[in-house]
Amino acid sequence: MKKYLTEFIGTFFLVLTIVVTVNGGAGAMAPLAIGAVLMVMVYAGGHISGAHYNPAVTVGVCLRGACSWSEAPMYIVAQLVGAVLAALVGEYLVLNIAGASMPATAGTFSFVPGMLAEFLGTFALVWVVLNTATTKSTSGNSYYGLAIGLTVTACAYGLGAVSGGAFNPAVAAGVITAGMSGVANIGAFLVGQIAAAVLAAFAFKFVYGDRD
Repeated sequence: MKKYLTEFIGTFFLVLTIVVTVNGGAGAMAPLAIGAVLMVMVYAGGHISGAHYNPAVTVGVCLRGACSWSEAPMYIVAQLVGAVLAALVGEYLVLNIAGASMPATAGTFSFVPGMLAEFLGTFALVWVVLNTATTKSTSGNSYYGLAIGLTVTACAYGLGAVSGGAFNPAVAAGVITAGMSGVANIGAFLVGQIAAAVLAAFAFKFVYGDRD
C-alpha cells in the first residue's frame, strides 16, 4: 500500500504542475517546472516505490525485471487515479489565477507525427530511468532524479509542439481530463508510449546484458 500511495502522490503533483503551469501563464518556463517537480518527486519516492509515476515506466521496469508484474496493475491504477484527480484540482485552481486561460488545448494532432513524438520522448525517458535507477553499477547515485527530470524537460521542449509532450499514459489521461488534449489523441499517446517502453526495455537488456 505504501508503494501505491507514493505512486499516487508523485503522479498527482506531476500532473497538477502540468495543468497549472501550462494554463496559468508560465509559458516557456512550464517544461522547467514540470521537469523540476518530477525530479523532486523521484527523489522523494524512489526509495519506496521506485518512483515510476508513469505506466510506461512501470511496463519498462517490469520487463527489465526490477519490478514485479504482480504489482504493476495497482501501480498503474494509482498513477491514473492520481493523474485524473490532479487534472480536476488543477482546473479548479486555474480558475483562480488572474489572466489564466483554461484550457490551453492543442486539440487533435495527426496520428503518425504525434505517435512518433510520444514514442521518442517516452523511449528517452524509460531508457534513462532504466540506466540510472535500476542497475547495481549505478546504485546509490545522487543524480538519477535530476537525469529523469531533465529528460522530460528536454523532450517537452523538443517534442512538445508536436504532441503536447505527455510521454506518459497517466499524463495523457490527465491532460485529456483537463481538456488540454483531444480524446481522439489517446490512440497515438498509448501506441507511441507503450511501444517505446517495450523497446527501451529490450534495448537496455541487450546493451546492459545480464550483469544484474
